[in-house]
Amino acid sequence: MITKIKDLIITHISEQAIVRIEEEHLQPTLVVDADNLVKIAYFLRDTEGCYFDFLSNISAVDYHPDNRFAVVYHLASIPYQTQLILKVEMENDRRLDSLPEVPSVAAVWRTADWHEREAFDLMGIFFTGHPDLRRILLPDDWQGYPLRKDYEDAETYHGIAIK
Repeated sequence: MITKIKDLIITHISEQAIVRIEEEHLQPTLVVDADNLVKIAYFLRDTEGCYFDFLSNISAVDYHPDNRFAVVYHLASIPYQTQLILKVEMENDRRLDSLPEVPSVAAVWRTADWHEREAFDLMGIFFTGHPDLRRILLPDDWQGYPLRKDYEDAETYHGIAIK
């Protein structure tokens, strides 16, 4: 199935849209180019034979100590009773003033809205084009991104010991 989807994307979008297929895991993963992510998302949602109408989860991955991050999208096609995993990889130098970026898919799947906000809040992934990208779990003035592997807890928050 994943090879068929890869071939459809290459035919209808571009060969550069596909980075590779990872098949060493329990469920194969289609690694896609960030610049083509939104086109791929609309294609997978709207194309007969694919119809991935449900985004069940978005996960952010920190590959520390490498300066790499990934965003993983878990899709389901309810009518076709199948699932697909998409992944976008990003390079980033880990400075807090330069976040890794990936386009938002919130316009494609409404469920992406809060998933993207959570990945932004806890991992510092910036979703370009998101309609309301702001913290969802932590206070607005929180410093850093606590799910990053290189995150160091502050001693206090507003004078309250947090360690």
